[in-house]
Amino acid sequence: MANWQDPRTTTGVNPAAATVGVPRAARDAGLRSYMLSVYNYMASGVLLTGIIALLFANSSLMNLVVNTATGQPTLLYWVALFAPLGIVFGLSFGINRISATTAQGLFWLYAALLGVALSTLFLIYTGVSIAQTFFAVAAAFAGLSLWGYTTKKDLSGWGSFLIMGVVGIFVALLINLFLRSPALDLAISAIGVLVFAGLTAYDTQKIKSVYFAVAGNGEALAKTAVIGALNLYIDFLNMFLFLLRFMGDRR
Repeated sequence: MANWQDPRTTTGVNPAAATVGVPRAARDAGLRSYMLSVYNYMASGVLLTGIIALLFANSSLMNLVVNTATGQPTLLYWVALFAPLGIVFGLSFGINRISATTAQGLFWLYAALLGVALSTLFLIYTGVSIAQTFFAVAAAFAGLSLWGYTTKKDLSGWGSFLIMGVVGIFVALLINLFLRSPALDLAISAIGVLVFAGLTAYDTQKIKSVYFAVAGNGEALAKTAVIGALNLYIDFLNMFLFLLRFMGDRR
């Protein structure tokens, strides 16, 4: 999950202040346009990742990712796996120093690199189980994000709890690399799905709050739309990966 400031929990900041004196209809239209741009970025990123993963998985390009003679990942795989982490940190902490166009380019690069890395999923799981999991997560994501957008409940209190959950999950994953416990792996996968489901609703409401904090600033709106899409992309991707671990049919 990309690290970015939540206006709901920032002392002294009133997210609605930027819209004082602006007609309600204009505010609503602006918010809808902003959220649409966020979802368009996010959906396009997922689509790009999927296209590249399928392209590599169904062609000789897979030889660039996995050494067919030894079955071991190549240098390209490790670059595609870890370079996106650098992009996330770069966007999260350097967003104020780059242009909106650069931020968009980094987002597309992030999605493309993950497509290369995730192409290896087709060597582990059947295509049918990958497709079933994808559509199940897409439906769940749509419902959770819609709820996060429409609910009147303040979800800002979920932030610390969910972030602690993410840290705990990845610590458990590291521990299980040594224990290799199927039961622990199953539990981690189930908890991972729940944590990123919660983050989907939480991040959607946060994106909505960010809009009111930066409304009227075109450059800030463009940049935060990219960051918002990145957060939702990460939530979607992790929900998908954990659910695939939980219910995917292995080859």
